[in-house]
Amino acid sequence: TGTFGGVIASVSFSIITDLFALNVRGRVMGFVQMAFATSQVLGLPIGLVLANQYDWHAPFWMIAAIGIIVGLIIALFMKPITEHLNVETKLNPIKHLYSIISNSWYLQTFLAATLLATGGFMLMPFGSAFSIHNLGLTMEQLPVLYGVTGVFTIVFGPIIGKLSDSLGKYQIFVFGTVLTSVIVAIYTHFGITPLWMVITISVVMFVGVSTRMISSSALITAVPDLKDRGAFMSVYSSVRQIAGGIASAIAGIIVIQQNDGPLQRYDILGYVVIATMLISMVLLYFINKNINKRESVNIAKGSNITGNMAVEPA
Repeated sequence: TGTFGGVIASVSFSIITDLFALNVRGRVMGFVQMAFATSQVLGLPIGLVLANQYDWHAPFWMIAAIGIIVGLIIALFMKPITEHLNVETKLNPIKHLYSIISNSWYLQTFLAATLLATGGFMLMPFGSAFSIHNLGLTMEQLPVLYGVTGVFTIVFGPIIGKLSDSLGKYQIFVFGTVLTSVIVAIYTHFGITPLWMVITISVVMFVGVSTRMISSSALITAVPDLKDRGAFMSVYSSVRQIAGGIASAIAGIIVIQQNDGPLQRYDILGYVVIATMLISMVLLYFINKNINKRESVNIAKGSNITGNMAVEPA
């Protein structure tokens, strides 16, 4: 999954950057990020049903089957994108990679990626356990919680993307960060809570998380130069995955549980998540400032920040 899944993620973001101009990229990211919400609506409930009906291998066979179908559709119907190959680069792959990881602006973006991935990977692994042992939900109520949350996230994804294009990607990111921080502070202090209230808080929290994901992803795609885009996105995707693993490990150290009792120190974990979100907001401020400065220079020179391939959708 790391060898192939990581490559697919980085290539997908590179394709989006190649095909769509920066001023519409938020809208595109809004639709792309709908896949995450769809996995909640369909993937989690179906996975639970398959695991209960058969065994724990069944959901993974389902993922493999879907991957094969999607791969065939891509191979048969998607046109190759080769325009970026016309951009001459004299560096060999090793030197090119070194130039990516030694670029101070790129390093700042990778640091931001680390913190952007931290919040979700810290909270999500304990989501089901916290819902059952602390909030008082049953196993039968979990698919309802995830399903309703996913539906609202699907609906709001394109709206968030469009707002990030019209109001500003960083401005929408700040809004999502503030909203998510407030909800995380409330959510991590909950005790036994009615299902409707848990669903309400979960919906608002995941809308906030989606707001951060969509706006930051659209913004960060404007960072690399055309010649660096593929390599940059590969490193960016890898950094996020590594950061997610480290974040999960740290969360496992913070949160403790006595036998089958409620999770303890989940509120402390919430404070850590909020701190990482606020720091990422500061880092994104400087990234956004550099992007705007470079865009102004490119406009003055009569060129496009995203390269010659980027176009606006009809």
